[in-house]
Amino acid sequence: MAEQISLDAVSKTYPGGNQALRDVSLDVEPGTFLVLLGPSGSGKTTLLRCLAGIERVTAGRITIGGRAVADNRAHVPPDQRNLSMVFQDYALWPHLKAHDNVAFALRRRKLPRAQTQDRAAAMLDRVGLGALGQRYPNELSGGEQQRVALARALVADTGLILCDEPLSNLDADLRERMRLEISALVREAGATTVYITHDQAEAFALADRVGVLERGRLVQLGTPEEIYTQPATPFVARFTGLSGELPVQVRGRAGDGTVEVELAGPAQARPFQARGPSLPIGEAAALLMIRPTGVQLCASHTGEHHVTGTVADVAFRGRGYEHAIDIPGHGRLTSVFSDNRAGRGELVGLRLDPRGCHLFSAGPEAPGQPASASLEPAPAEP
Repeated sequence: MAEQISLDAVSKTYPGGNQALRDVSLDVEPGTFLVLLGPSGSGKTTLLRCLAGIERVTAGRITIGGRAVADNRAHVPPDQRNLSMVFQDYALWPHLKAHDNVAFALRRRKLPRAQTQDRAAAMLDRVGLGALGQRYPNELSGGEQQRVALARALVADTGLILCDEPLSNLDADLRERMRLEISALVREAGATTVYITHDQAEAFALADRVGVLERGRLVQLGTPEEIYTQPATPFVARFTGLSGELPVQVRGRAGDGTVEVELAGPAQARPFQARGPSLPIGEAAALLMIRPTGVQLCASHTGEHHVTGTVADVAFRGRGYEHAIDIPGHGRLTSVFSDNRAGRGELVGLRLDPRGCHLFSAGPEAPGQPASASLEPAPAEP
């Protein structure tokens, strides 16, 4: 049965004063696939290890399935938390064959030997390794080892699966195939899953909900669509993919949660709209953060553009071309997509779509504030 998880003001400080987690609170409903996203040092691995019981919390409370497993008085060890883990480095026993590595996860259940062997073999079949059960880990490829580790986590039939960047050691093609396998198998098992990564594309592809961590704080929590289309802070916007940033002047409200702005400085530009519903209009200067989906290449002579620039580089991406565009006095926008190729050095126009243009205060960025939210299971697709 899938487990519910609750964290209430969880903090973790290591010896020497390094505070890895700062008052993290969240509720994860049973069956939810939660991805914790953040750069190195953001606290995502520490949070996973606290959930697993590998690390003790300094303050706060963790409950799994309604049972307190960590607070300032108690600490339930990992083997009593009804969870499984899939590690970045696979963590397979080198002296055990693949079948025995999977069967090892059932030892504490004290099942009859025949039943243990049958369940391990069936799980290896589910992950596509039924024919390789008698091979040792060093006789398997990286992707095959990761599938064995996944089979071991699934066969235990726990209510909670924790995944510690399980795809980071694989090449790009294998990583994509394994992502699809993990998503399908974990959801088929029906377990609650907490998965950590620093790859926003991986997070968006896998998650029902995404939690973004910055310097030990949970700064935003929501669906992948919410994180991408409504970033709460400049940090969230930058970490989840930008073409670039431009300084702009605020002209006034434009309706529908948008603000009319114009590019600051001498560059050739026309007023345009951006998303900035919470931006104080009294501030004349603001910072425009542009998603790759928020900028479109067009001819500079048509009058359809908002900004002009010069093509610095162009790369063929199969489905079309990505351009890097230099904006005079303002730097460069990257990942500007077009079906047609523009030549290096060519003057081009850029049309900006408010759905991919996010406005923030131009003042010093404040540290991320704690976020507290409840994660409900994603609704079923029609």
